[in-house]
Amino acid sequence: MEKLDTRCTWCHGDPLYQRYHDLEWGVPLKDEQALFEFLTLETFQAGLSWITVLRKRENFRARFHGFDIKKVACMTAAEIEEAMADAGIIRNRAKILAAINNAKLVVEMHERGQSLSDFFWSYVHHNPIQNQWKAMNEVPASTPLAEQISKDLKKLGFKFMGPTVIYAHMQATGMVNDHLITCPRHGDLS
Repeated sequence: MEKLDTRCTWCHGDPLYQRYHDLEWGVPLKDEQALFEFLTLETFQAGLSWITVLRKRENFRARFHGFDIKKVACMTAAEIEEAMADAGIIRNRAKILAAINNAKLVVEMHERGQSLSDFFWSYVHHNPIQNQWKAMNEVPASTPLAEQISKDLKKLGFKFMGPTVIYAHMQATGMVNDHLITCPRHGDLS
């Protein structure tokens, strides 16, 4: 990537973070399994830094069946205990149970003919919001739209879906382009 020194400052100093920023963050994502992966990882990130989750991502993929929604929905009590013993992931029982709960709800959506992709992307009319931030201190942690999506998900029974988690999900999956305007990725994703 050219002009790497002008990329968003939050990823500076860590090659894994920079690679994630350059290749994934903010890229419009509509694949059901990939959206579920990000949603699940965002729930585990709540209260922690994203780099912590990124460093454990492959372990999460292994523990959560590659984020296969149906397989996560059917995780057993034994698998929950194995996850709790796995130092390679964030061992938080409430978040593990939330991931399983949320997978079950996505399966129910599918059974009703709905998709997670359409659910999220309908809020932005299937087109990313193009923000024009000049500095990191302008980028919000949440927005009224994220608050609305959070409320709607909670009404459906989803867990660990606060507005900050939802806004981070929107940023990660390209529903909003929150790259700074000085970052080469902003223009790439406009």
